[in-house]
Amino acid sequence: MSPGFFKEDDLIAVLTTQPFASTLDYRAPEGGCHLGAFVEVPLGPRKVLGVVWGPGVGDFDPAKIRAVIRVLDAAPMRDELRSFLERAGDYTLTPLSAMLRLCTRAPGLGDPPSMRKVYRLGLSEPGRMTDARTRVLDVLRDMGRLSLTLGELAETAGVTPSVVKGLVKLGAVTEEESPRDTAFPRLDPDLGGKELTGDQAAGAEALMAGVRSGDYGTTLLRGVTGSGKTEVYLEAVAECLRRGRQALVLLPEIALSAEFLTRVEARFGARPAEWHSGVTVTERRRVWKMVGEGRAQLVVGARSALFLPFQQLGLVVVDEEHDTSYKQEEGVLYNARDMAVLRAAICGARVVLASATPSLESWANAEAGKYDRIELTSRFGVAVMPKMRTIDMRAEDLPRDRWVSPSLARSVTQRLEKGEQSLLFLNRRGYAPVTICRACGHQIGCDHCDARMVEHRFLKRLVCHQCGESKPVPDICPSCEAEDKLAAVGPGVERLGEEVTGLFPEARVAVLSSDMYGSARALKAEIENIAQGAADIIIGTQLVAKGHNFPLLTLVGVIDADLGLQGSDLRAAERTFQLMRQVAGRAGRAEKPGEAVMQTYQPEHPVIRSILAGDEEGFWRAEAAERRAAGVPPYGRMAGIILSSTDVQEVFDLGNAMARQDGALRKIGAQVFGPAPAPIARVRGRHRVRLLVKAPKGVALQAALAEWAGQFRLRGQLRLAIDIDPQSFY
Repeated sequence: MSPGFFKEDDLIAVLTTQPFASTLDYRAPEGGCHLGAFVEVPLGPRKVLGVVWGPGVGDFDPAKIRAVIRVLDAAPMRDELRSFLERAGDYTLTPLSAMLRLCTRAPGLGDPPSMRKVYRLGLSEPGRMTDARTRVLDVLRDMGRLSLTLGELAETAGVTPSVVKGLVKLGAVTEEESPRDTAFPRLDPDLGGKELTGDQAAGAEALMAGVRSGDYGTTLLRGVTGSGKTEVYLEAVAECLRRGRQALVLLPEIALSAEFLTRVEARFGARPAEWHSGVTVTERRRVWKMVGEGRAQLVVGARSALFLPFQQLGLVVVDEEHDTSYKQEEGVLYNARDMAVLRAAICGARVVLASATPSLESWANAEAGKYDRIELTSRFGVAVMPKMRTIDMRAEDLPRDRWVSPSLARSVTQRLEKGEQSLLFLNRRGYAPVTICRACGHQIGCDHCDARMVEHRFLKRLVCHQCGESKPVPDICPSCEAEDKLAAVGPGVERLGEEVTGLFPEARVAVLSSDMYGSARALKAEIENIAQGAADIIIGTQLVAKGHNFPLLTLVGVIDADLGLQGSDLRAAERTFQLMRQVAGRAGRAEKPGEAVMQTYQPEHPVIRSILAGDEEGFWRAEAAERRAAGVPPYGRMAGIILSSTDVQEVFDLGNAMARQDGALRKIGAQVFGPAPAPIARVRGRHRVRLLVKAPKGVALQAALAEWAGQFRLRGQLRLAIDIDPQSFY
């Protein structure tokens, strides 16, 4: 009998998804169970999900130990995934129960195999169209071959089930019996990709050799925008599939997945599994189960896909690895880029970190020889890198309520005359960041946060970008009650769109911002339309910098290149450099040459000068030298401590006590800074105080933090969160 098998009535330890500090003892069910089995167990009056974690501890009254209710119909959790959850939990100081919740985020895992009714696009057109019917058919067209249940289709389209049933009777929608969970179509790694250039082929061969080795290794794939990084790493995916192992490609933005999935289908003859918030709950269950059974060869997904129960993971690609969206900022605080490296190291897989502007952490690891490095220095085909220049805003004659300089407007006009697209980039959502009363100076803030509310004219509301609270734009000042004195101050993309429409009344203007579309599908559809020429001028936030390909785009205008240089964030220069280079890289990706123009009041700033010079290595070396001298990441360790409570006094009292009793940290040479109010000191009605721990590289920081924080008891509304390797300091 297998050493990982427990006989009926054996004492077993079960890790549940409930917030307990350790496993709970149960008796193995009738027929026994394997180590790693997903089980349903009784907990008080409830039934909860758990995983068999090992032999029981035996420190509980044997007479009171209850039996496992049943073993779920799912592949047992592999040893490597259990090890990954333990090590990731140790690194991030996260309880194992919370780590388990990360890898069981699929509905109906305990449901038995069965048939279900699904709905797809039919062959007939209804004789009479209504808005509701149109929405249903549009959703089915958008979803392609993905299956939707009646409830999912009705909810997504915003209609009642009777509308769907009516379309079934008319033949416009088909109703079919389908197994709940089916294997994904086989991908053909030898179908053949695009012909690669010399350096692309060399890079692809190096990645494939790594996959063939069957050993762990991480490679930084650095290539200028438009150099064909995707085609290169898809060859590594192909080699992984040939060897019978599974591959995972992480993308930073759902809107990127549509174009990428099309490329995958062209390369391998079928679509891969998808895992992100835009996927239906039925499809999430299918992906989870098929990944665990090895019947999904390739998964394309968001950061949480890293916690799927892969049977034989051989390759993880982190595309746009520098992107800040890979850092989970709520709940379990982890960086998917770092966790990808950890998971691959445990299961002997390869990692590819792809970026035109890598994070300083990845650059430093490559410099130190911890990561391999592949460089793609030229764009694919006839495309060339865009010319870059600045517009010195100090020399421009611009009214106070306008943001497009005359020089930039002339460049846009030239593109319009040639039938080419322009992109105007401003990294601010909404219409205006501040609404102020011109009578008393009051700025309208959120009732639950210490943040100014942002006007979203498209929604006709003021929105808090911290907690999501919204309210109608008032007619009178809530402070002094003056009428007609409220004024929008500063630009957001909606206001910029209004200005551009006035400047170029004949142009087709599209505003791309994540909060202006009701669903990820609608946003993806708009991006596809723009790529096909449906707009002359695109106005967008950082969403547009994330890997989109607009063949007709030849001009990028950055409205406020100085915006990211403000504040004291240690990564401000790095992020500004990355964002400017990425957004500039949207221009000239096809036959026509492109130009990137940055409006700035600081043309002599070192970051701006580095961007113009294109001296990326010089920038990284200078930035690395500054970080090394300061002893900060990646040449030192940091941890953020976030304290919160509804009572501002008790949260400061705890912060001061922690700062005084820091002996466990001083033993490893760490320093504690603070407490200080967080930059946004109140979110959702909770007051927030931060401490920052700085330590030398190589020390056992997590153990010291656990000992330090363990001295303090949290009562009432007090909450404490520890953020290892913080990416932001909000």
